[in-house]
Amino acid sequence: MSLFALGINHQTAPVALRERVAFGDEAVPAALAALRALPGVKEVVLLSTCNRTELYAEADGDGQMLADWLATHPADEAGAPQESLHAYLYRHRDADAVRHLFRVATGLDSLVLGEPQILGQVKQAWAAARGAGTLGGAHGGMLDRVFQHAFVTAKRARTETRIGNSPVSVASMAVRLAQESFARLSDSTVLLIGAGETIELVARHLAQAKVKRLLIANRTYVHAQDLALRHNGAPLPLEELDHHLFSADIVFSATAAREPILSRAQVAAALAARRHRPMLLLDLAVPRDIAADVAGLEDAFLYTVDDLERAVEDNRRGRREAAEDAEAIVELQVARYAETLAAGSRNEPLKRLRAHGEAARGEVLAKAKQQLAAGQSPEAVLEFLAHTLTNRLLHPPTAALREAAVNGDTDLLRAVDRLLPGEAGTRAPSREPEPGNG
Repeated sequence: MSLFALGINHQTAPVALRERVAFGDEAVPAALAALRALPGVKEVVLLSTCNRTELYAEADGDGQMLADWLATHPADEAGAPQESLHAYLYRHRDADAVRHLFRVATGLDSLVLGEPQILGQVKQAWAAARGAGTLGGAHGGMLDRVFQHAFVTAKRARTETRIGNSPVSVASMAVRLAQESFARLSDSTVLLIGAGETIELVARHLAQAKVKRLLIANRTYVHAQDLALRHNGAPLPLEELDHHLFSADIVFSATAAREPILSRAQVAAALAARRHRPMLLLDLAVPRDIAADVAGLEDAFLYTVDDLERAVEDNRRGRREAAEDAEAIVELQVARYAETLAAGSRNEPLKRLRAHGEAARGEVLAKAKQQLAAGQSPEAVLEFLAHTLTNRLLHPPTAALREAAVNGDTDLLRAVDRLLPGEAGTRAPSREPEPGNG
């Protein structure tokens, strides 16, 4: 069995490809079941966020089946041929897979260096796999333990370095981009589409920036009401979006919809009603909420999560020193995990030996109890117990030693001297008479 980590992220694939393999929460259980059913797959976790879709698995083979599965599971039939996704996949195995997971959980592999949301998303993916029965088990599994070690590593990195100081999210970067645009937040009407965690963060940053007017549209109206109440906004049913879009100077959208929420025609109509006053649109969703051809409208300025890469570069430079400290912690934890794994494999012979002894003891003891219940004398039962248990325990090593003697396996024969106290391996050396004393 090996550990595998493979997928695509903002560094290897554009948003048009990332949205093809984005899995909504409702699609994760079926995807996990399909992955677990692949030959040789023991454990599997699926992590899907706006910037990455990754598989983590404990499996036999070289991981090619996992790569093929991911490469041929687009969100829909549109876009590039399925085979093209292979060129964008990265793959890590064993220690490299562990390192990749630790870096992801710590925020070292994020679009915004050190962003805090990713750890929660990794924990959510871990919990979903546990709930689906594709991770761990009665006694836990290797991948399950790796994820729990990743949580410890991320916590250490955030408490022992400055990578968690002044945490920056994609949401805050998007608001900063809006602040630096043509629209002043204090004079702007902002429309939020969605009511999930990303939009919640956007609303919080907008409230701190004292936005003039905040509109919140969501498919589930009660969620829009709750969010509006917390941030002094006005809730809207999503089906009324066309009636209010023209009033928005800035639009932030982040939903889990599989198809765009805003089309080119809708935005064009809103711009006409605005008499072509410009509109800034920030699409923070994967798959995208705003049709890509909206960018072709003269007065529409559309940004996606990929466009934020330039906006976060200053943040990345300022956090480089903290990132180096966090990388050192990751490397230390990867080494410690490797040591733990090696120690566990070295203990396997001992575990098998003890399991053999426990099985023999249980079987022979049960027969001895049956003999006592049948009325046999305690002396006879004790004799049976001692004789049978000794034979059961010694038969496998005795057979192995006989074979070693025939084959000339002196290493195994010498090992017996070390295992048996008071025998040849530990016997005190004979004292030779010193010269001149005889």
